[in-house]
This record gives sequence, structure tokens and C-alpha cells, in this order.
Amino acid sequence: MRFLEVKGRVAGATTVTVTRNEMLAALNQPRRWFLVVVFVDGEQTDGPHCIPVPFDREPGWAESSVNLDLKRLLNLDT
Repeated sequence: MRFLEVKGRVAGATTVTVTRNEMLAALNQPRRWFLVVVFVDGEQTDGPHCIPVPFDREPGWAESSVNLDLKRLLNLDT
């Protein structure tokens, strides 16, 4: 069984927001949890882009969500 957290983003978006609960679920099941991003531009889609290990730390005690840089997540740095 796999857990997919799918996020739809407008084409050209630079960040994606994930909640604290999503982060904790991913950290508790790192081999089974995947962040999936789909870019949408009207009727056109780009994706799905599967990111198997998007988090490198637990959320801080006061964080309710975090914004992640899509270029870095998708290794699109040029």
C-alpha cells in the first residue's frame, strides 16, 4: 500500500504547501508516502511528478504548514 498526497498547482507555480499532518505522515511511513505534483494550465496538465522523500526534517512545534520550493523538489535548478 502507498500513500499519495496529490497537489495540483497552476503552471508556473514556484511553491507547494504541505500541512504538518502531511509531513508527519510522510516521516512516519517514508517508504510508503509520496508527494505527487500535477501542474495545470487550463485543459493542459504536466505530471504527475512523484517526489518520494520530500522532507528532511520534522516540522517545528509551531508550524502548521510549510512551503516547499518546486524547482528544488523536482531538481529543476539550472
